[in-house]
Amino acid sequence: MRIDLHTHSTASDGTDTPAELVLGAAAAGLDVVALTDHDTTRGHAEAIAALPEGLTLVTGAELSCRIDGTSMHMLAYLFDPAEPTLLAERELVRDDRVPRAKSMITKLNALGVPVTWEQVARIAGDGSVGRPHIASALVELGVVPTVGDAFTDQWLADGGRAYVEKHETDPFEAIRLVKGAGGVCVFAHPAAVKRGRTVPESAIAEMAAAGLDGIEVDHMDHDPDTRARLRGLAAELGLLVTGSSDYHGSRKSVSLGEFTTDPEVYGEITRRATGAFPVPGTGGA
Repeated sequence: MRIDLHTHSTASDGTDTPAELVLGAAAAGLDVVALTDHDTTRGHAEAIAALPEGLTLVTGAELSCRIDGTSMHMLAYLFDPAEPTLLAERELVRDDRVPRAKSMITKLNALGVPVTWEQVARIAGDGSVGRPHIASALVELGVVPTVGDAFTDQWLADGGRAYVEKHETDPFEAIRLVKGAGGVCVFAHPAAVKRGRTVPESAIAEMAAAGLDGIEVDHMDHDPDTRARLRGLAAELGLLVTGSSDYHGSRKSVSLGEFTTDPEVYGEITRRATGAFPVPGTGGA
């Protein structure tokens, strides 16, 4: 059984539509895929409508959080998307994305980069605009060779020359809200140092005590030594260990199912969730 619990579609900053993503997941030989767009569940209905027989969809979202000045992402699975308190917080984060993107564009213009809001909005389409869309604009302009090369201190990394903070949820509040909506919380790529500062292990321990369910260990941004260290931390704290591709379509080089989650861990996630249930494919609409 092959399970990928972290993917993105055009509902946020991926390049595959939700329908294309689930069809691609089936073609990649996955049995279970989670759609976890940034701070939104907007792609779920399309994904469910296109879900092929033999593939199960886990509904979720990747929540933007910040602790002690460090950005982090919280994967939330199988929560009730209509629960009003969590919904209001997700909308607050999403509503801040456009002014933040425009402020980053202003900074880039001051640095001599002729990027425009119209260009970024075209790249984002109907998705929740974010730094990857601005990074794609920099690639189009020939400023950097790849999207990943835009995430440096020179440009868009945390604290970089064109970086602008956005509203992000306190992770302890995120855990409380997700749990209140019947969901399960997993800290995404906790040791991805190339993205900027990472959260200290002491803070992860505090989150575990507050109800964090797991940490994403097997991820493209974690080398083997890091994965081994995180496995040890998870065992010490009693946390679940997940593995995921963090697929973004053509925006990243990783493939669907490149990293996967153990079926027993997936089973435990579904047992803990009360807000929603995995959706089995029936062949599409």
